Amino acid sequence: MSLLPPNPHDSKAELDTCTPEHCFHAFDALYCALVPNSKPISPRFADDKYPLFVTWKTRPSRPGRDPRLRGCIGSFEPLTLHKGLQEFALISAFRDHRFHKIERSELDTLQCSVSLLTDFEDAASYLDWTVGVHGISITFPHPSLLPSSSSSSTPSPLSSATHLPRVTSRQKFSATYLPDVMPEQGWDKIEAVDSAIQKAGWNGSITEDLRRSVKLRRYQSKICVVGWDDYIEWRQAQTASS
Repeated sequence: MSLLPPNPHDSKAELDTCTPEHCFHAFDALYCALVPNSKPISPRFADDKYPLFVTWKTRPSRPGRDPRLRGCIGSFEPLTLHKGLQEFALISAFRDHRFHKIERSELDTLQCSVSLLTDFEDAASYLDWTVGVHGISITFPHPSLLPSSSSSSTPSPLSSATHLPRVTSRQKFSATYLPDVMPEQGWDKIEAVDSAIQKAGWNGSITEDLRRSVKLRRYQSKICVVGWDDYIEWRQAQTASS
């Protein structure tokens, strides 16, 4: 999965394009995969191209608790929505290595969210983004490849990325967080970047030099969320009208 994609939708006017229909299409893909003899409903929305993510959560078992994540995977390469939503609905449900596969018995507990990603920009530094507005995609080399320098613990808007040695793709780490993750977790910028560094697979200490080595690409998204009851009501209406 590329973390530095071209984006055909750079206009902020495009941010109103995510609708419940996109979530219903993703939900329908999972429903038909888990319920034998179910016939998929053909999508009726435009088959535009977007980078996208599909997220599954289960409703909380007790009032006041947040929904529990069950899977979230997507693509930073622009995909056609008809096929892309269908594919990543199943990939995030069955192939997110952090969770066991979603089972049929869980269907009525699920909610589905679709994020269509827009406005990709190269950040000037790891601090050059806004919590609550941007998602972040980071890449950084193995810390052993950082040039020798006096270590600093002071957060800085400056990046040392331009002074790094050339490295191969196997010596790089990468990770991303969607825009809604940071506010949900209550993270500031440094906490979010540090968590992304750990998510990328780095288990060592996180120094300011390591943070400054991060190449960060920021982006925005439009998200829509539907629950199981919404989906079933939609499916019944579509089936009745066909």
